[in-house]
Order: sequence, then C-alpha cells, then structure tokens
Amino acid sequence: MSNKHPDALFDELAALQASQALPPVAQWRPEREGTIDIRIDGDGQWHHEGQPIKRHAMVKLFSSILRRDPDGYCLVTPAERLMIQVDDVPFMAVEMAIKGAGSTAELLFRTNVDDHVVVDAEHPLWVLNAAERPQPYVRVRDALDARLTRAVFYELVEASTLEAGECCIYSRRQRFALGRAD
Repeated sequence: MSNKHPDALFDELAALQASQALPPVAQWRPEREGTIDIRIDGDGQWHHEGQPIKRHAMVKLFSSILRRDPDGYCLVTPAERLMIQVDDVPFMAVEMAIKGAGSTAELLFRTNVDDHVVVDAEHPLWVLNAAERPQPYVRVRDALDARLTRAVFYELVEASTLEAGECCIYSRRQRFALGRAD
C-alpha cells in the first residue's frame, strides 16, 4: 500500500494516463486483413478459440492495438488488421476514485486492462436504459468504451447529487446525468 496522499496518487494516475504512449493504430492501414477467433465477452473477459486468455499481460498487449472501425472491432498492426468479436464493449471500469467535490470534482476510472481515464468532455460518462436496468459507460480512448461494474456504478450513484429529480455527478466541470431519481 502506498503512503501517498490520495490526491497525489489520483494526480499521478491521471498523468500516467495522459502520458501513456499507445501504438498509433488509427494511422495504420495494413493491406492484409482477416479475422481471428478472439472474443471479448460482456464481462470484459478475452477469449481465444473459446478459451479465456489467462495471461493479463497478453490481454493488455492486445488491448493496446485494439481499434473500433465502422465495420467492427479489430486488432491492428502495421502488417495486418484482424477482426474480433466484442459482445458489448471491450473494457470494464473496475475501480473509481474521486478528487474534490461538487462541480470541481474529478472522476478517475481504472479499467480491467489498467487504463486510467479521467471523465471529461472527451471521455464522457453516460447511462443507457436508466429507467429499466442501468448500463453505465465511460469513453476510454478513441471509440473504445468501458462499462462500469455494478459495484463501481453503486459507488458512483452514492457520490452523485440530486438536481431537478435527476441523479448527476460532475467531473472537470462537466455534468453527467446518471438517471431519474423517481
């Protein structure tokens, strides 16, 4: 366990996310294309040929070359583009930290592949089916999203405020609605 002040740790993780150099997959246009039997299930678990990929380092490596194109998700290198199957979204937000309060608060999420993302205008937070079964999401990078685990969503709702009958939360001066409080 770190002896750092929580705000210092929050700032360090946010800076790490900002400085993380990922491969420039958006720029790569390989000629060779195909498919690979990789599937990311609804819980963010990666599978190859029907079997879970158990090496976290391998999943992190694959996630670093993941891209979402108009025709679906793919793993991209300069040499080839391989389509994969994603049941919902590729990542799960598994931890949350909050720095500050009110409209000046900052929300930080850690994904199951150890990406750290601070919620803001470029990395919005939204909830689908809020009236029935809430499905909360956050934009991680490019067109890649994470769904919040149920525990993280409950933590988020607990930290939210009620404004005009709607649960909402702020991050970097942006307001994000979580659903009606009816």
